[in-house]
Formats: sequence, C-alpha cells, structure tokens
Amino acid sequence: MGVLPILSWVGIAQVQQKQNSQISTMDKQTISAFENRVKNYVKLRNQVKAKLPKLSKSSTPEQLESYRKSFEESLRAARVGAKRGDVFNTEGSDYIRRTLKSEFKGKDRAQLREIVFDAQTQAVKLRVNYPYPEPTELVEMPATVLLNLPQLPKEIKYRFVGHHLLLVDRDNNLIIDYMLDALP
Repeated sequence: MGVLPILSWVGIAQVQQKQNSQISTMDKQTISAFENRVKNYVKLRNQVKAKLPKLSKSSTPEQLESYRKSFEESLRAARVGAKRGDVFNTEGSDYIRRTLKSEFKGKDRAQLREIVFDAQTQAVKLRVNYPYPEPTELVEMPATVLLNLPQLPKEIKYRFVGHHLLLVDRDNNLIIDYMLDALP
C-alpha cells in the first residue's frame, strides 16, 4: 500500500484557494450550512464540557477515563433526540459524495479504497450519539481527502467505516452523525 503524499501548508492553502474558486454558489451555500451545523454541535459540546468538573494536571488515568465517560454521558443527554442526518443532511451528503467521486479517480480512488477497506471496522455499529468503539481500528482521513471536504473544527474528525463517512468527537469518540455510501 502506497503512502499518500502530505502537502505542505502552503500547498494546502493554494489547493484550497483553487478549489474555492471552482465551487458553485449553491455548493458554497451547502458547505456553509453544513459547517454551521457542525459549529452548532461544537457550541453545545463546549457548553456541556464547561459544566464538568475541571481536571488537574496531575490527574490519574482513571480520573481521565472517568472525565471522558462523564463528558460522553452528559453530551449524549444533551443530544437525546439526535438522529442520522442532523448534520449530514441530504444536500451536504450529496455534495460530499459528488466531491469524493469527482476528485478520486483511477489510482487515487484505488489507493483510498485500499486504505479504507483494509481497516478492520466491520464491527462498528453506526449509531448517532453513541461512542465509536475504542478497541476498533481507526481509519484516519487521508490528507488528500481532507482537502476536498468541508473543513471541520479541531474538536471534530471524519472517519470512514467501510463505504460510510462519520463525524466523530475527538475528545469522547461520540459519533455525531454519519452518512451512508460516501465512497464511490
């Protein structure tokens, strides 16, 4: 399996600027709406996190795990009605599918699929507002893919599980939302 090239920050900015100029007005609105839904989640998660007791720098692994679990449970309670499609709505999902299909052809697509499908993620249950199982292999989003998708705040990450794309909270592994059949 080949290693996907990592672009320099300058190269990334140039690619993003070029891509932004090629995006239609309708797609820009779709991306903006998606990013706003993600920001709303981050706002809620930060409100929940602010209510938790603070950890000290000398916290034990047990205290850290207890904090993570409390954060997860509090956030799940705050999002009790969360369901698939709250963030990845139809327009956002369609845009991401089109982007992945158009940007990844031939060798790049084969390489991406090899990375994603080699991972042992079959046991991951796709459920909004539940944690991504910790012992399960994590499929990080390759840098070349990240350049083509809507940008996420640092608290959120994309994850692939088979053909499906997930949004996962970095601090507590909570599955925020997922879209089916993201990969072509």
